[in-house]
Amino acid sequence: MMSATGQINRGRKFDQVLEGAREVFLRDGYDGASVDDIAKEAGVSKATLYSYFPDKRLMFLEVAKTECQRQADQALAEINFDQPPEIVLSIAARQIMDFMVSDLGQGIYRLCVAEGERFPELGRAFYASGPALVHRTLLEYFQKAVARGELAIDDLDLAAHLFAELCKADLHAKLVFGVEGRPAVTDKERVIRGAVAMFMARYGTKAR
Repeated sequence: MMSATGQINRGRKFDQVLEGAREVFLRDGYDGASVDDIAKEAGVSKATLYSYFPDKRLMFLEVAKTECQRQADQALAEINFDQPPEIVLSIAARQIMDFMVSDLGQGIYRLCVAEGERFPELGRAFYASGPALVHRTLLEYFQKAVARGELAIDDLDLAAHLFAELCKADLHAKLVFGVEGRPAVTDKERVIRGAVAMFMARYGTKAR
């Protein structure tokens, strides 16, 4: 179990251990991943693994933070922010949703909810590397789109939060409460189209 003072230690094989943990968590999820499997995938002993990560939850959170940053970097490389809002927002919505419904994304959510009261630093750390990172990226894009006259937004902060929440419509609650499994591509595309259409109806200059 993780103590309130548990912390990550970095060393020569840290990246090797982290990559092994990433492979196992992405393959098996948080609950299905064992420390033995992670050590084997990373090519290190359990003693070496524990010298870097005293608890599996810390390891999972570090993988999550690294994966969030990796996906954010990939998204920034793939999106041309000079394109019209309908295109940019559709790509952004798809990336937000893909992470939300992934095993890693669901594992992070469940872990932070389950352990949030005892270990609030877990939730704060993930929020900073996940939702807050998405929020900052949306804010920067909205500022540019407003300057070009493509969007008319008075409260940029609120608009960024609203768009992220629109991307969760219907699907997130069903996943969290176990009503349905991972949504089909057609279901995700339906939500994406609806989220972008609703956002543009509120903030798009063409709709005015």
